[in-house]
This record gives sequence, C-alpha cells and structure tokens, in this order.
Amino acid sequence: MVEFETLKAKEIEFGNNNFIEVARKKAKTEEGENTFISLSRGFKTPTGEKRYKKSFTIPLDSSVVKFVSENIKEMGKE
Repeated sequence: MVEFETLKAKEIEFGNNNFIEVARKKAKTEEGENTFISLSRGFKTPTGEKRYKKSFTIPLDSSVVKFVSENIKEMGKE
C-alpha cells in the first residue's frame, strides 16, 4: 500500500473554479520512500472541496526539473 504525504504545495486558480497545483510529495511504501514533484489540475466544488482530474509527476532529478521548467517557460512565450 502506498501512502502519500504533501510536503509543500502552491496553486493558482483560473477559469470557473479550476486550479493547477504544483506540489512536492513523498510516496511511502514498505520498501521505502520516494520524493517527487506533482503537477495536478482540478476544480473546486461549490462547498470548496478540491477534486483532482489529472496529475503528472516529475522525478527529483535536477536535469529533469531544469528541462521541464525551462521548456514550460519557452512554450509560454508568444
């Protein structure tokens, strides 16, 4: 069984109750732990509860994090 722990998270709301969350998380199993970055998209219910639709994880490898962050900035340019 896997237990997830959110170590740090930031989010931005957009559109009609939608959000994107960037978080550093830890997955714990009987075999050990793994820390990673999670990019998640979701929405908030009328009661303010978060519902996640999609998620993508990035390993905590400095070259991978650098590649993703640089290319997201590049793709965001017009």
